[in-house]
Amino acid sequence: MILSGNEIRRHLGSDILIDPFDESRLNPNSYNLSLHDELLVYEEVVLDMRKSNRVERITIPEDGLVLAPNQLYLGRTAERTETHNLVPMIEGRSSIGRLGLFVHVTAGFGDVGFSGYWTLEMFAVQPVKIYPGVPICQIFFHQIVGDITEYASDKYQHNRDIQPSLLFRELAGSADERQQLELEFGADGLARRAAALAAPRTAR
Repeated sequence: MILSGNEIRRHLGSDILIDPFDESRLNPNSYNLSLHDELLVYEEVVLDMRKSNRVERITIPEDGLVLAPNQLYLGRTAERTETHNLVPMIEGRSSIGRLGLFVHVTAGFGDVGFSGYWTLEMFAVQPVKIYPGVPICQIFFHQIVGDITEYASDKYQHNRDIQPSLLFRELAGSADERQQLELEFGADGLARRAAALAAPRTAR
């Protein structure tokens, strides 16, 4: 069962923490979370699950930033949340989806006990302009049945910033030590990127 807006309000300060909380963002069965003013983009030609991939930090100016298609942007919510005895989940707002902007690629499912900011895996179908502080997604809460073991991962719990994938920590010890290639933006960078990708195929 999903909590109503009134139930979300009733659980605030006990099982649910949303900081900061704005009453005007409470919906019939969810709460709107807003976009922080920074993004991360990966700086690699190929993302490697076994490595810590390099990232570049981008600030979203007050007058907006245009997101390009075919590029993953990692953002985060401006609000910190904490949930106990309930399952938190985030989903995109319909008004955002109708602009062709995905706010999470697959990771909308939260865990009981999660505490921190939500990292957003943002992907635009076509160029779309975004702004800091815009209500970007909604959080809602499921009741859970059975004994509870709260989330206590050393990867993402109590985070303070946007978090790239830390899957490499699970795969430690089996990493290939060859240097990854850095992604360069712009026409010249794209040409070099294409050449770098083609080189291994030629060598074989």
